[in-house]
Amino acid sequence: MKLANAHLSYCSNIHPGESWEQTFQNLKTYTTNIRKKITTQTFGVGLRLSNEAAKELLTDDNLTKFKTWLKLEKLYVFTINGFPYGTFHHKVIKDQVHHPDWSTTERFNYTKRLITILAELLPENISGSISTSPITYKYWHKTDKDIETITQKATESFIEITCHLIEIKQKTGKNIHLDIEPEPDGLLETSHESITYFNSKLIPYGVPVISRRFNFSAGKSEKVIKDHLQICMDICHFAVGYESPATVIQKFKEHDIKIGKLQISAALSSGKLTIENKDIITSELDTFDEPVYLHQAVIKDKSGSLTHYKDLGEALQAINSSSDEIRTHYHVPVFTDTYHHLCSTQSEIKEPLAIWKETPFTDHLEIETYTWSILPKELQLDPIDTIVREIDWVKQELSS
Repeated sequence: MKLANAHLSYCSNIHPGESWEQTFQNLKTYTTNIRKKITTQTFGVGLRLSNEAAKELLTDDNLTKFKTWLKLEKLYVFTINGFPYGTFHHKVIKDQVHHPDWSTTERFNYTKRLITILAELLPENISGSISTSPITYKYWHKTDKDIETITQKATESFIEITCHLIEIKQKTGKNIHLDIEPEPDGLLETSHESITYFNSKLIPYGVPVISRRFNFSAGKSEKVIKDHLQICMDICHFAVGYESPATVIQKFKEHDIKIGKLQISAALSSGKLTIENKDIITSELDTFDEPVYLHQAVIKDKSGSLTHYKDLGEALQAINSSSDEIRTHYHVPVFTDTYHHLCSTQSEIKEPLAIWKETPFTDHLEIETYTWSILPKELQLDPIDTIVREIDWVKQELSS
């Protein structure tokens, strides 16, 4: 939905379905009814398209029909989740959420399909965003040389995508940015790693390429790279790494790296661990250790040191008397901060929203709680009502 300075929606990756037919049916079943409960005005769609759905949407006259339907239903698309390429529900995904990574032509071509779709659907005078993988899953690569090779390949692809986005803007006036999404155990995980990548790889390689291709000055070339390659700041992801949202926002600002999309999400936390609550906390966290998604976890000890684990089960085995808190990459509902003896990182959402109210640092706000189907049974609620509740909670935070 349109706010004074932004567009607010939820990501449709909550709804299972990989084909275009399934995706479209989900929008008809859920998104239309969510809009009616939220507003009588137009409502923005945070669209998730698998590679299969994107290909199908670009066949026959499906895209034209979809565009017509959106207008009839008072919906518009302003952002696409282009991170998960393939199946995202009802099968073991774990680290395969990064496959194919940015070393492959499959990831490049998939992203170009999404750009073609968004350029057609995007209303006039609205910028568009597509979030994407943070290059690759770091544990797939064993040596520094492997990392260097894939980083270079990704950089070349990102700059080629930038050229494509510049050409689209020149031809159509549509402004679209690709937003790299740092994630626990992604090659780009922290604000420091992301800034280092921009400053030491992306800009040095990209500026001469853009300058030659478009006859731009070095300064203009750097600007257009940063206009079309931005950051998707998923609050849950940075919370798992115990990075303060205010610090993250400030660091990106200092390096003139834009936050193209703020994904509003909460991680699951133990809260403060003590000798007295360790067993009950561990037992309750164990109910969230499920087999579908990666739930990377980070334990902070009493000295403040952080230890990273690839999945929640590993971390639970490592909790000991020196552990102070454990956070895990498990997107839980944003509207509550307690789960029996556990809690969420809801406060990490309130902080950037408070900053945004004072200085809107992005015009794309997207709620991303995609774990409804794998939450413990007592937390699985009606999807329409819970999404409306999440949107209402965010609206309340922004208006208070």
